[in-house]
Amino acid sequence: MRCRFMRVMILFDLPVGTAAERKEYGRFRKFLIRSGFVMMQESVYTKIVLNPAAAAAVIRKIRAAGPAEGLVQALTVTEKQFAAIELITGSTDHEVVDSTERLVVL
Repeated sequence: MRCRFMRVMILFDLPVGTAAERKEYGRFRKFLIRSGFVMMQESVYTKIVLNPAAAAAVIRKIRAAGPAEGLVQALTVTEKQFAAIELITGSTDHEVVDSTERLVVL
């Protein structure tokens, strides 16, 4: 299978009105971080994957572990599309790799 790097973006809006809802929010957020997602901004997390099959597997995991209440959405884009994100206002607090060059970690 050919590698075609992609990004899976998880966007969510969960209720936090009660203690149980806040606990569920924290559980889901920690699940995303343990699964290799990185916070892009509040309630938007991204993860790089090798190909569409890997993206589908990640989304299946999210679907299984997702909260019962609230809104959780997944968006899959190619790494080239993700690199084309344009910063309109504000600044990023962390360094973001925003090029189409391949990253090799040894």
